Amino acid sequence: MSLRIRFRFDGRCSRHPRYNPEKDGRPAHPKCPGCESLYVIALYCGIARRRAAKGDGIIVSNRETIAQPDVADTKLDESPAADELSD
Repeated sequence: MSLRIRFRFDGRCSRHPRYNPEKDGRPAHPKCPGCESLYVIALYCGIARRRAAKGDGIIVSNRETIAQPDVADTKLDESPAADELSD
């Protein structure tokens, strides 16, 4: 099985369109919410990229391998029936 994951985000700060968090690092304007948001997105993309490279935290499962509970294994309600209580 082959799996390809791409990590890409195209975004730009409306006030500072030349800011690129992957190249520039921390924003030069720390109080700018657009630059700060781009930096946080770049951090999380980097974390996801590293986890994917290591295979850490990635779980691949097949629907057939997921255990389905058997009807016989489920515990039935053992409370007395309503008509038994009226006797």
